Amino acid sequence: MEVFFGNDFFYDQGSKFVRLEGEESSHCIRVMRHRCPDPVDIIDGEGTLYHCTLFDDNPRSAVAKVLEETPMWGMHPYSLTMAVCPTKNNERFEWFCEKATEMGVDTIVPVIGEHSERKVYKTDRAKRVVLSAAKQSLKGKLPCVEEPQSVSDWVRGGSCDTASLRLIAYCFEDGSSPRQSLSSALDSYLSRNPPSDGSPFLPSSSS
Repeated sequence: MEVFFGNDFFYDQGSKFVRLEGEESSHCIRVMRHRCPDPVDIIDGEGTLYHCTLFDDNPRSAVAKVLEETPMWGMHPYSLTMAVCPTKNNERFEWFCEKATEMGVDTIVPVIGEHSERKVYKTDRAKRVVLSAAKQSLKGKLPCVEEPQSVSDWVRGGSCDTASLRLIAYCFEDGSSPRQSLSSALDSYLSRNPPSDGSPFLPSSSS
């Protein structure tokens, strides 16, 4: 399935249209060679898939007419945030962003620790990576790549809800911090915080 990204919507004579800009428009028209009135599928980055027909095949600013909308496309009934220290090699962190998007992570937070090799990180390229990964893995919502912050600031609050389940992956283990499996941590959390509608939130650890 071929998916494009566009979030510039407008109405004309009662119909809804979406405009593709920049690289998305050029890729649609010049690379994929779409012409009016070809069918095209477009995500808005907020979780909705739009089934459209191409209305204007200008390679600089293509326009598609919306025929049908599919909300919550490729999404899940929970929010998952991952905070990770950027690596010295940018390509390794970009690979993480790509795989995190494919897995369904909702928010990626670059955090800077006391011993981080990289103290400054620009998110522009990471945002392009998650856009490409979202289209390839058929996700309607783009992960939010936040601006870098210190580990201590994120742990104290940051963008994470204080009532949410927080887990830390680390390499050291001692008697004061026994190892706990992810499935048991989720089971424990869900037993204290069941979904409000009573539906299964996640598969049980036994399935």
